[in-house]
Amino acid sequence: MSFASPFILWGLLLIPLALVAYWLLQRRRIKYAARFTNLDLLANVVDASPGRRRHLPAALVLAALAALIVAMARPQAVVAVPRNDATVVLTMDNSASMTATDVAPSRLDAAKSAAATFLDVVPDNFKVGLVSFSSAVRVREEPTEDRSVVRSSLESIHGEVGTALGDAILASVRLAPPEQQKQQSGDKPLFAVLLLSDGANSTGSDPLAVVDEAKKAGIPIYTIALGTDAGQVEITDQYGQTQTYDVPPDRETLKTVAQETGGKYFEAPTKADLEAVYKQIGSQVSFEDEKRELTAAFAAGGAVFLLLGASLSALWFGRIP
Repeated sequence: MSFASPFILWGLLLIPLALVAYWLLQRRRIKYAARFTNLDLLANVVDASPGRRRHLPAALVLAALAALIVAMARPQAVVAVPRNDATVVLTMDNSASMTATDVAPSRLDAAKSAAATFLDVVPDNFKVGLVSFSSAVRVREEPTEDRSVVRSSLESIHGEVGTALGDAILASVRLAPPEQQKQQSGDKPLFAVLLLSDGANSTGSDPLAVVDEAKKAGIPIYTIALGTDAGQVEITDQYGQTQTYDVPPDRETLKTVAQETGGKYFEAPTKADLEAVYKQIGSQVSFEDEKRELTAAFAAGGAVFLLLGASLSALWFGRIP
């Protein structure tokens, strides 16, 4: 929490001074009562001692004073509010290594399932694009608000040979319209790329050589490393020979891409973890931080405390403190 006029908070020093004054007043009343030597008569005059509740109205008045002083300092807080518009491009690796079954039922199927979850998380007015890549890059859907179209294209993705990770990054970044490049909403851009891959580039541009274009455009790339080190895949060559290949994810490449572009890197070895990651990213790109003034809230709280203290004092003691 911050304050537009923080110097006014020095007024809070009045609270301990008021407490000391109240304590001294109570001691004075006790001494005065002790001078009333006819205790039998005093017992007949006073029906019942108010006990500790006599301090409650005063405490409420002091709380009201504190709240009103804070209100005068114009408190402000940063809160997360839904964004009105933004674009997210889902960039999905559909290379042969993504058919590995170390993530059930396969890396690709788990990614597609979790991508559907992501579509449920982002607001309806968000635009979502879809890019897939193997040895070649395919823009399956330009950014659109039509979720059904994106879901249909998502289901049609299947495993193919090759991994053009760098080319996929370029194609995804270039989907951003000029007006959304470098436009910031708070600390969050209006365009982001969500890259799902095992990261092992095999053809086309070097992924680390093309991230500058994303950086210049102000486009963060969130990367999700799919699979485990134990991942394997069987590939049949042109001669009909089937061989088994180890396909561990290239975590370092994906981590560097995220760090260089201002995004975040995640590891998702299971379907459940992947869905959790999607929800987390959805909350990050779906909301923006906005500073809001809380003056009215503190002023209202102070008024409530003051009214309550006065009411209790009038009810219990027939006077307003």
